Amino acid sequence: MTIRLPDFKGGVRAYEPRSEPLALTPGAPLTSRTVFSAAHVVADPYADVSPDSPAAVDWDATLAFRRHLWSHGLGVAEAMDTAQRGMGLDWAGAAELIRRSAAEAKAVGGRIACGVGTDQIAGGSLAEVRAAYEEQLALVEASGAQAILMASRALAAAASGPEDYLEVYGHLLRQSAEPVVLHWLGPMFDPALEGYWGSSDLDAATDTFLEVIAAHPDKVDGIKVSLLEAQREIDIRRRLPQGVRCYTGDDFNYPELIAGDEKGFSHALLGIFDPLGPLAAEAVRVLDTGNVAGFRELLDPTVELSRHLFQAPTRFYKTGVVFLAWLAGHQSHFTMVGGLQSARSLPHFARAYELADGLGLFPDPKLAEERMKNLLALYGVAQ
Repeated sequence: MTIRLPDFKGGVRAYEPRSEPLALTPGAPLTSRTVFSAAHVVADPYADVSPDSPAAVDWDATLAFRRHLWSHGLGVAEAMDTAQRGMGLDWAGAAELIRRSAAEAKAVGGRIACGVGTDQIAGGSLAEVRAAYEEQLALVEASGAQAILMASRALAAAASGPEDYLEVYGHLLRQSAEPVVLHWLGPMFDPALEGYWGSSDLDAATDTFLEVIAAHPDKVDGIKVSLLEAQREIDIRRRLPQGVRCYTGDDFNYPELIAGDEKGFSHALLGIFDPLGPLAAEAVRVLDTGNVAGFRELLDPTVELSRHLFQAPTRFYKTGVVFLAWLAGHQSHFTMVGGLQSARSLPHFARAYELADGLGLFPDPKLAEERMKNLLALYGVAQ
């Protein structure tokens, strides 16, 4: 059996799907690395909403996907950019997501960390930015989840230099109840974050970032670096105070960064581990035994898919993530909050299907094939 897939040259080619998935089942807890999957939200396809409306979320399907990740030993990084913060999911929706997911984590014994940002305001003074961060931090801490201090568009707009970042982050870290994760999200993920930490010079920005951490090492559990530059992450990792972890957010180079070198390694907090969850967990279990080669053998082949999903404009990677969740049977439809299912092209979807199928990521390859054919028919591609 073959399926006709559009290519990037305006043509159509035949592809033969695999017949059996990669056999992956929940296993022992992960021990050598702390691994979070940044999880997507499932939209309610029956809600009468527009792209400008508040998000309508299918809570049952959204929480079921989190249970899927927890069952494989992964932590869930909740209400992050993978969940479409600032791209379809507003603060009211994110707050409800945090409350529901944190309660579910407590019920099933899953690990959860939640994003703290300033998206309840569009802009404002530094005092208003600080107050917005405080409101979200209080909610996350009250939920019992670990806090991830995300980069703020409002702070990027209000700050006049590095000293403003030092003041705002210092204030938040002094009052946080437990150690937090600091998240540096690069402008390829959100153009509004250009010049974060007070400079477009990444070396200068790195110095300010590390200065924040050095001043409050007891309040920083770790950092998440999403700059898609492996060597920069390694350099930052080697400059961290003792006990502060580096969680890679590099969806281009994660196998080598997690494997590490003679001077250290990265843990993980990755959007690509949403579709790769079971496979990623299995790879880390192999790494837990000290088998670095076996870990790389499992995870290296996934990089082509990840680089495809995260290709420029990188911020639209969420569309591919949700597309694969639909093909894999984790949700009944391919609809996204904010209408973001339209953000990638049909050839992009076709290549994502081919790469994911080749990796054996679909628990039911026949279902994935049928759903892909339905999408192709919708676009006018005859089989």
